[in-house]
Amino acid sequence: MSETKTEVAVGAAVLAVAAGFLFYAGQVTGLSAPTTGYPLTASFRSMEGVSVGTDVRLAGVKVGSVTDVRLNPETFRAETTITVLDGIVLPDDSAIVIASEGLLGGNFVELVPGGSPFNLNPGDEIIDTQGAVSLVSLLMKFVSGESGAE
Repeated sequence: MSETKTEVAVGAAVLAVAAGFLFYAGQVTGLSAPTTGYPLTASFRSMEGVSVGTDVRLAGVKVGSVTDVRLNPETFRAETTITVLDGIVLPDDSAIVIASEGLLGGNFVELVPGGSPFNLNPGDEIIDTQGAVSLVSLLMKFVSGESGAE
């Protein structure tokens, strides 16, 4: 009888630890706290390393995430929708850039605010875009000695 009580106690402790771990993982990844925001769109030549759920940052601070990525079959560009937190107001001449966290880090989307007195509204398109720079192609240019200027 005492073995059964011990097994139940150990099982309950294991479940409690597992639940605590899941709660912690949800807090760290930001999955547990849904936030409201507004959508903006952008069109990129290259979205390498970016997918749905990728962070959108402003001055290094997460202010949103990528919510949709699809290929436009007419322009062959990646049409992207991001969601920016309510309360973050961006000038309408802001830029959006695919940036890298470092040599071995992943990519994220960076917002670069402009200086216009007019702001972007929900659903507006950010025109000034810079796609992902391929590290492999840069290294190949360096190794082969291409300067890019003719």
